[in-house]
Amino acid sequence: MTLKKQWQLHPTLAKDCHVLGRTASVELLLHSNAALHWFILVPHTSVVDLFDLEVYERDALFAEAQRLSDHLKQTLNYPRVNVGALGLVVPQLHLHVVGRREDDPCWPAPVWGNLKTGDTYSAEQIEHVRGELDALGCFNA
Repeated sequence: MTLKKQWQLHPTLAKDCHVLGRTASVELLLHSNAALHWFILVPHTSVVDLFDLEVYERDALFAEAQRLSDHLKQTLNYPRVNVGALGLVVPQLHLHVVGRREDDPCWPAPVWGNLKTGDTYSAEQIEHVRGELDALGCFNA
């Protein structure tokens, strides 16, 4: 009998982010730098490349990214949303969903490698973000 390895969040993501919630197949994280809203979706899989996911897994991941994008644009008034699955520093597959505006600290450069260490979220702010996302009805805390 072969035991299936249990899914675990990569230590770098655990250190750099707050866990906000999950679905059956995806973990939702908030990057700890509060300069802008930077969400990270981590599928519960051992696959490391986005296009190696099964179609239904990729569809589920993209559906969650779409919900976050809608939230960033409609609720938080970000005119642009950057999405990326880089996976070079952290090998665990994860999808960045980042709200962008012309007055953000990195504009027009990418946030990756250009966002200076700044303010972090307070416990109250994290709970507020979690509450907004709970209202979408897609993530369980």
